Amino acid sequence: MLKFSTGLSGGIGVTYRDLCGALTAGVLVIGGIHGRTQLREDDTRCQELAALYRDRFAQELGSVYCHELRAEKYGSLGQEPCSVLVERAARILLAVLEE
Repeated sequence: MLKFSTGLSGGIGVTYRDLCGALTAGVLVIGGIHGRTQLREDDTRCQELAALYRDRFAQELGSVYCHELRAEKYGSLGQEPCSVLVERAARILLAVLEE
């Protein structure tokens, strides 16, 4: 997973233009746990958890977009490093998975 998710950093390829890599990585984790292994399998639970994670992420962190998060609070433009955001995103993910 570390290899697969390396390019997600900085809103994909350190461009800071797309979805936050921590959000995208969390969705990958949800898929790894609840995702389907065959096309005909029901993926409703996985999709519900991914949507819930996205909504909570946005609500608690203020945006899902890397450039907006950086401008507001995180990364080299903000007051806190992105590692703080990643930790918060992981806590949100764990809470969603525990429900």
